[in-house]
Amino acid sequence: MKGQPYIRESRKNADDPVIDRLTMNAVDLGAIWLTLKLATLTTIVLIAIATPLAWWLARTQSGWRAAVGAIVSLPLVLPPTVLGFYLLIAFAPSGPLAWFALPFTFAGLVVGSVIYSLPFAVQPLQHAFESIGRAPMEAAATLRARPLDAFFSVAVPLARPGFITAAILSFAHTVGEFGVVLMIGGNIPGKTRVISTQIYGHVEALEYAQAHELAAAMLVFSFGVLLALNLLRRRDTRVMP
Repeated sequence: MKGQPYIRESRKNADDPVIDRLTMNAVDLGAIWLTLKLATLTTIVLIAIATPLAWWLARTQSGWRAAVGAIVSLPLVLPPTVLGFYLLIAFAPSGPLAWFALPFTFAGLVVGSVIYSLPFAVQPLQHAFESIGRAPMEAAATLRARPLDAFFSVAVPLARPGFITAAILSFAHTVGEFGVVLMIGGNIPGKTRVISTQIYGHVEALEYAQAHELAAAMLVFSFGVLLALNLLRRRDTRVMP
């Protein structure tokens, strides 16, 4: 029949390991791109949220300081699947935040990642603000600088190493997330499938070669992040009087 050559050619291509390999590479690249997009957006949101929160924690004498600090640090000890589970319950159709419709969406990944990586942004900034002390801000006040002007012209430049550390840690931690993103976002190709869930999918399908490629890339990336942080701290230590 006239259509049989096309059918045979399609079956041949479907069984061709080269074609299959190219398809797998495309899926992996899609997961990498989505992960980088998620990590970048999460880092931007985290810096915007963590900066005023860290400043408040570093300067306040309120009795709520310990409780707020504990809540911020909770993701450090809480299993990510637990956090993801309660986020899923909260944003479920029958949950109290159902109108946001976040489960199994990219926006849901961003919300989950921001909450889960919050301490990695807040704590470096808090420590940086605490190390500044009150003298520089008091000196700015004597020069009649408004609090907001003093913050951006004095506190932010002095806390630059903290901002860099917070951004690097937030980005790297988001790249390596698994439990939270799997619970709140699932594993939808092109929508919520990130590197960690892609590796899991490869292992589940016994595709160890593809899993090894992504896992090795994650290993190199993680080492690079830690190396960059160590070099940054070493340089800042030398600059300090």
